[in-house]
Amino acid sequence: MSKSSIIIIIVLIIVVVLWYLFRPERIFISKRVDEGFPETTSVETVQSESSPRLIFKGNFHGVAHETKGNASIYELPDGKRVLRFTDFETSNGPDVRVYLIAAEDADDSDTVKNAGFISLGSIKGNIGDQNYELPNDLDLSKYRAVTIWCHRFGVNFGTAPLMTVKN
Repeated sequence: MSKSSIIIIIVLIIVVVLWYLFRPERIFISKRVDEGFPETTSVETVQSESSPRLIFKGNFHGVAHETKGNASIYELPDGKRVLRFTDFETSNGPDVRVYLIAAEDADDSDTVKNAGFISLGSIKGNIGDQNYELPNDLDLSKYRAVTIWCHRFGVNFGTAPLMTVKN
């Protein structure tokens, strides 16, 4: 094998690895999600005719990327809690996740790393309305903000501080 063939193979391998790590096409491709409000269909819900109760709400602000929209936490009639994004929009990227963080707000990435967080999983889309079920044992008095986090690069895209709603 010639020296130029080896160089071409090495360059191709580097390009593929860099593409995998950075996923540059995601900068230009948005993923829209339009989930409706979660429905509960248990017998208790139908009999009690109670409606979901809004317990926390907040607005996203950009940190490393422009991020906007609303974040709300609802308690459903069956006792489950759900985080809901509405009118949501942020940048897309590789390995973007939704975190609840143990801080009032996060204007940087270090706050997220130092405060502690609970991952709710990968973001469903970078645009649109979406729902994330919360663990039953989650202490919402401790986790007071929602962050859109790029796990691959350790970057906070944007945060929504959550405020208690008076019922």
